[in-house]
Amino acid sequence: MSVRAFDLILFDLDGTLVETAPEIMDAVNDTLGRFKLTGVTQQQVNDWIGHGTLELLVQALADRSGMTTEQVRSSDLLRQMVPVYDGHYQQRCGTRSQLYPHVRETLQALRAQGVKLAVVTNKERRYTQVVMNVHQLVPLFDAVVSGDTLATKKPNPAGVLHCLAQFGMARERTLFVGDSSIDAATARNAGVAVWLLPYGYNMGQPIASCAPDRVIADFSSLLSPSFPD
Repeated sequence: MSVRAFDLILFDLDGTLVETAPEIMDAVNDTLGRFKLTGVTQQQVNDWIGHGTLELLVQALADRSGMTTEQVRSSDLLRQMVPVYDGHYQQRCGTRSQLYPHVRETLQALRAQGVKLAVVTNKERRYTQVVMNVHQLVPLFDAVVSGDTLATKKPNPAGVLHCLAQFGMARERTLFVGDSSIDAATARNAGVAVWLLPYGYNMGQPIASCAPDRVIADFSSLLSPSFPD
């Protein structure tokens, strides 16, 4: 019987556990429409996901308004858009998102092995909770660190270090699973191993360019015979 490789596995949320981009695009375009601006495309939204909701809205508004991102960040229009987006996303959440293949059964199997599981995401807590509740993920995780849980967010390693301290885990027994260069940088900054999935939101760049320890095809690889001893 093989000895498990990791005692703690940390997961990104959007693009790793749950495909959320379609309903995020819907909420962004709902919001833009309220301000008489034309909508953005799914590919644009996919490329903007990863730095949190505020940065997503900054990019969308800059693209549609003609303002620079610096002008958008200091604009009254952005401040007006944030609560409007909040309402639209609350309504849209769960309407077009779905778990990626093998996510639920893999998480259940890891828990059965005694592995501690945590989410570390740049998504704000109010949105993280909605997504996790809709897809019944809350009971599967021992901790959740959202983008506004701590003073900093990914790629700052604080979220990972918080989980290491919470569970008393060693870096060499910890794995970060994500889908982007942000996740790779976070893991490297924290000194933990990182495996990346190729189907998420990496700002249009090939996932191999992030130089992770491993690129895995899907979640089932976390339980495969090639899972290192």
